Amino acid sequence: MNFRNYKVPYAHDDRYAKKVAYFSMEFAIHQPLKIYSGGLGFLSGSHLRSAYELRQNLVGIGILWKYGYYDQVRNQDQTLQVTWMEKHYSFLEDTGIKFQISIHDHPVWVKVFCLNPETFKSAPLFLLSTDLPENDYVSQTITHRLYDANVATKVAQFILLGVGGAKLMDELGFNPDVYHLNEAHGISSAFYLYRKFGNNIQEVKKRLVFTTHTPEEAGNEKHDIYLCNKMSYFCGLSVDEVRTLTGITDDQFNHSLAALRFARIANGVSQLHGVVSRHMWEKYTDICPILSITNAQNWRYWADKQLYKFMEEGNDKMFDDRKEYLKRRAFEIVADQTGKLFDPNVFTIVWARRFAGYKRADLITRDQQRFRALLENKNFPVQIIWAGKPYPMDYPAINDFNHLVHLSKQHKNMAVLIGYELSLSKRMKQAADLWLNNPRVPREASGTSGMTASMNGAANFSTDDGWIPEFVNHGNNGFVIPKADYANMNTHEQDEYDLEMLYKILEQQVLPLYYSNKETWRQVVKNGMRDVRYQFESNRMAHEYYEMLYNAAY
Repeated sequence: MNFRNYKVPYAHDDRYAKKVAYFSMEFAIHQPLKIYSGGLGFLSGSHLRSAYELRQNLVGIGILWKYGYYDQVRNQDQTLQVTWMEKHYSFLEDTGIKFQISIHDHPVWVKVFCLNPETFKSAPLFLLSTDLPENDYVSQTITHRLYDANVATKVAQFILLGVGGAKLMDELGFNPDVYHLNEAHGISSAFYLYRKFGNNIQEVKKRLVFTTHTPEEAGNEKHDIYLCNKMSYFCGLSVDEVRTLTGITDDQFNHSLAALRFARIANGVSQLHGVVSRHMWEKYTDICPILSITNAQNWRYWADKQLYKFMEEGNDKMFDDRKEYLKRRAFEIVADQTGKLFDPNVFTIVWARRFAGYKRADLITRDQQRFRALLENKNFPVQIIWAGKPYPMDYPAINDFNHLVHLSKQHKNMAVLIGYELSLSKRMKQAADLWLNNPRVPREASGTSGMTASMNGAANFSTDDGWIPEFVNHGNNGFVIPKADYANMNTHEQDEYDLEMLYKILEQQVLPLYYSNKETWRQVVKNGMRDVRYQFESNRMAHEYYEMLYNAAY
């Protein structure tokens, strides 16, 4: 394929004619391509799949991580061990494009690979690598590990995505009408474009849009402005010029704040997150408008088509048989990893996603007495599975994971799995009768795991955060812990309230419904499947990005 004067290699739909370059640090497109860590990647992967299905004129720009995020294995006592292994991909195409960017006033060679749209049915994805013999070892390590713990390496990764991605568009001759930053990691592209368009900030603004995923200020990436300058982040601009351009007066370069000032329009990733974001940034001047476009997941990739077929036919016997088969198949993985035999006829709760403190993986275990009673209940038997990857340097989260591993040794109906990537994620959703999600409100910008859980015949049970307020109608298509006056509670009080309500709803409503009223339970699951397909399918989302962001007047 010719990668000069590049065009998306399929006829685009006229509704989506604008040329878009979509920048993201991670993409979860399919299990073999391990360049993602969690929800941000799951989102961008579904977005590229829907862009392909809708024939949108969009290309993705990411980084080819040599070691991926990390490989999650076990120590001898079954606790978590972090390993990094080289990844090789025969299905990526070498574009033949190589160019240099400046990092730390030093030329760094960038090589470009392409994921062909037909390989995994996604929009074209260009992946940048510095792992070349022409580069010194330090430059090669820029694309070794996703979210490297070393600060200078991380800043270099941001420069590669932003400046490297924008320069790639010039190398390809693609000339995007819109540069879309999925999170602020790629905001260095704005400085490249500023220089490209003769230091005309309006030329940058009319092309730049931004998606924020962070519901609290502390979560926004900030780095020392002098370090960024020393690393060539600002494409030759002085610190004073950067301050004038961005309005940042202190010594911390706030990537999200810069993005909100450079973009013509931005969005939060759920209705609630849009409200939270507007409130969070209202004290700053010159912020672009922040809309809401709720995250979604790709139905064609994630959904169990047989379950949907039997639901549409009204064939309850085959619907139940199919769900039982999905559970039985997933339990083979549980048996293989943990030596525990789970029963497909027993109510199964799954908590599986990235391990992070605010997501409270261990919440249900904190009342030890009630947790033991739940697992030993003979009338309403229960099985629980955990899975997920903590950030490799997040020691509290790793500690939570290991605590659950040790606890699971006391119970034959509790399991903790490793290797939570796309394939295991889908199997866990198929294993679940109840998909448990209990982040501390309002810390979850959206969350997407529950969407794909519903697509595989699991009912959602969640705190009222992220996308959940737009979806769950309690007792009709899922279950939700009603909001308390969280703003006037400390963390301990909030956790105590949520834990109490979690058990109350589980013991008094969910379990009796599953075991004593199977007809109604099945209907709750089906309602969730139906509602998620129409509201939280990523074709809706990809369409809204064009309608509300890319085509928005400036």
